[in-house]
Amino acid sequence: MNLQHERIAGLCEELRLPFVAQGYGAAAQKAAVLGTPYSDFLEGLLREEAAGRTVRKQSMMTRLAGFPAIKTLDGFNYEFAKGVKRSQVEELAGLGFIERNENVVLVGPSGVGKTHLAIALGYRAAQAGVKTRFMTAADLLLTLTTAHRQNNLKAVLHRAIKAYRVLVIDEIGYLPMNREQANLFFQVIAVLYERGSLIVTSNLPFGQWDATFAQDTTLTAALLDRLLHHAHIVPIAGESYRLKHQRQAGMVQPAGGDRATGDRV
Repeated sequence: MNLQHERIAGLCEELRLPFVAQGYGAAAQKAAVLGTPYSDFLEGLLREEAAGRTVRKQSMMTRLAGFPAIKTLDGFNYEFAKGVKRSQVEELAGLGFIERNENVVLVGPSGVGKTHLAIALGYRAAQAGVKTRFMTAADLLLTLTTAHRQNNLKAVLHRAIKAYRVLVIDEIGYLPMNREQANLFFQVIAVLYERGSLIVTSNLPFGQWDATFAQDTTLTAALLDRLLHHAHIVPIAGESYRLKHQRQAGMVQPAGGDRATGDRV
């Protein structure tokens, strides 16, 4: 590395242009061989910086989201998931619902791909630079309950809920809530109402949600009113993807025998 290259590297560090510093040497040699105009040389370096920053931001936003696994819309099996309209999912993939602070509600039995779609939409948002967070309903309630008992709920709501543009809540309905938990969950829905977007999954039809929310029909109605007011409902039917393959392998009984649970695909 000659003195001029060292000075350029130092300036790149001072100006926080790590990808220009990284690509300068090879780009300079190539430009010298090809006789590349100065303006094209500079544009190429700046494009490398922009591309590098985009990849770095996407990686950071994905880590921040806390997805249990990376799922994509390209990997979703439309033939297996009955009732899912490809056109609806493709429209959601455009992320316009986030710009309009709308919600996505995926409803269906266990194992039909609800979590896959929820993660895939959340991942797409994170890749687009939207601050996104994935949580199961159980983990969310644990966080809220702990904060409430430590008299720290307001700060946690701000840090763990309001700070995100998109909140993915998985598995609503698998565990019943007591009245305190139901009230805390309602606060999450109220806080994000028309201020952010929720992507939620549930194995229960809406008429049975009060069974989850402490049998409180009034609170459940108020919660659903806010959740569904600006919502895209995606109903999914079919047999559990995992159980189907286990049955094919002879590991579980056919339908009508022992039941198994699970949701993520």
